[in-house]
Amino acid sequence: MASGYEDIIHLPHHQSKVHPRMPVSARAAQFAPFAALTGYEDAVEETARLTEDRMELTEEAKAMIDLKLQYLRDHLDEHPAVTVTYFVPDRRKAGGAYVTVHGILRATDPLAGTITLQDRTVIPIQEITQLLRF
Repeated sequence: MASGYEDIIHLPHHQSKVHPRMPVSARAAQFAPFAALTGYEDAVEETARLTEDRMELTEEAKAMIDLKLQYLRDHLDEHPAVTVTYFVPDRRKAGGAYVTVHGILRATDPLAGTITLQDRTVIPIQEITQLLRF
């Protein structure tokens, strides 16, 4: 099967006498990807990123968390170990994520509405959905 290039396939590669040979790094740049829509990939990625809706706790669940918080305030000097699940609102879009942390309770601030763990994690009390003591 003839390819149609039999007459030139064995000729030496042409070398210009006027123009210097292009460096390999410059040749590679010709084939670099071209982003016609700058930021489009980021926008698509942001849109595809999933967030969770904030769930509403029942009055009973809120009361249970309040009882546990009161117990922890009363026993703060014992440095209780806790596991807290709370909602973190997303800064860019509706919704957020539920985060679970484990740590030693350092302080509670009813006026600010926060609890602080020993690693300085500050958790808004109104975002707590589950509170366990170990």
